[in-house]
Amino acid sequence: MPAPASTLEWLLDSDPAIRWQVERDLVGAPADVWQATRARVATEGFGAALLANQDDDGQWAGGAYFPAGFFDSTEREAPGQPWIATTWSLKDLRDWGVDAAALTGTAEKLAANSRWEYEDMPYWGGEVDVCINSFTLATGAWLGADVSRLVEWFPAHRLTDGGWNCEAEEGDSIRSSFHSTLNAVRGILAYERITGDLSMRGARHRGEEYLLERRLVRRASTGEVVGDFVSEFVHPSRHRYSALAALDHFRDVSLAEPAPRDERMAEAVDLVRSKRQPDGTWLQTAPLRGRTWFDIDAPEGQPSRWLTLIGTRVLDWWDAGSRDSTPA
Repeated sequence: MPAPASTLEWLLDSDPAIRWQVERDLVGAPADVWQATRARVATEGFGAALLANQDDDGQWAGGAYFPAGFFDSTEREAPGQPWIATTWSLKDLRDWGVDAAALTGTAEKLAANSRWEYEDMPYWGGEVDVCINSFTLATGAWLGADVSRLVEWFPAHRLTDGGWNCEAEEGDSIRSSFHSTLNAVRGILAYERITGDLSMRGARHRGEEYLLERRLVRRASTGEVVGDFVSEFVHPSRHRYSALAALDHFRDVSLAEPAPRDERMAEAVDLVRSKRQPDGTWLQTAPLRGRTWFDIDAPEGQPSRWLTLIGTRVLDWWDAGSRDSTPA
């Protein structure tokens, strides 16, 4: 079921960071239309506001993953974490579709000025956390930085069950994580699309297979749902897994590698469909705790433009595949 006309109008009446994706993915607008809207992201709304908070040294909030002074502040004891430092700010700008030209010189400034809070490692070399490295891989490709260390790192750090786990580097786990694996494959796919380098494609495919073997929602060991997070759709999702986020990734994969839809996703699709409201929207669950520059979506319990965009395009993609596979 496509989004009702009133819901589409509501989605289009939004920040350029959302609107251009609605035009491209839901409305089917000509490329020159959505590209013109996308070009506005750097100069209006969310994108312009976040760019205005960049420090002269190329960072945001004076830090790589955490703001400067975080570990000496009471904020360290607060629930969640701050989402205002460099890695998160760049991830948001990339996700919103900001042209890399709006950040000319940033890659070089970060190479010179930014170090990870973990062992003072250089920014573009990444560190030991899979999710952090996935964001850095994709962002570095987008900004033209040298991320060659990370291109070698991901295949080398994949676990024997096919995926990745942020806790594995500290020896705390030998099993892959839904969260870590989805972030890894999303980062690799973004890198591939930007650079054309397919050297990590095999590792990505195995990570995706890890999720598909579990139908995107269940433990391999018991068949039980892996956690409540699977059905708690939230935006921004940051590093957090959900069935919706996983399906949005596999939709992206289908655009890069056309193939018949995989029926192992059907349960996750049904879950996403069950969360759709009668008016065609999806509701925000509890936003992840922590300091932000500003709000970009609805409060808990209210219709979310971001979730509605993502949920609608996921179901449109899945349902189109169903029609395509119906015998004539």
